[in-house]
Amino acid sequence: MLQLNNLDKLTKKRKRVGRGGSRGGTSGKGHKGQKARSGGKVPAYFEGGQMSITRRLPKRGFKNYDFKTEYALITLDQLNRLFANETTVTKEMVIEAGVSKKGQKVKLLATGMLDKKLILEIDACSKSAKEAVERVGGEVKLLQE
Repeated sequence: MLQLNNLDKLTKKRKRVGRGGSRGGTSGKGHKGQKARSGGKVPAYFEGGQMSITRRLPKRGFKNYDFKTEYALITLDQLNRLFANETTVTKEMVIEAGVSKKGQKVKLLATGMLDKKLILEIDACSKSAKEAVERVGGEVKLLQE
C-alpha cells in the first residue's frame, strides 16, 4: 500500500568517487591520467596542450569597448527633486547627489517636468531636454574636454 513512509526517493544519491572502500582500487575514477588524480579537473576549453581554437583563428574587425564613452544619465525629474531654484548645477554637485560616479560624464535627458530655473554645467544634453530647461528660464552650458 502507498503510504508517506514508504515512497520512493525523487532524487538519486550522488556517487562520491575517490573515497576508497567498496568501490575497489580505482575508487570509481578509472585508470591513471589527469582526471584520476585529486584536483585533476580540465576546463571545457582545454585542448590537451594543442593551440586553442581562440588563438588559432584570426582576429578581425574593430571593437570599441575600450574607447566607448559612458554617460551617467540624469533626468529633469531628478533635477527638480535634488536641486533648489536658481542654482548652478555642476558635475561635482551631481556626483555628491549620488546620481553619477566620479570620472563619469553626465548627460541630461528630457524625462519628466522641470519647474525650477537652473543653470547646468554638464557634458551632454538631449535637444528636448535643453529646450525644456530654457523654457523655464534656465541655461545649459556644455563642458568641452
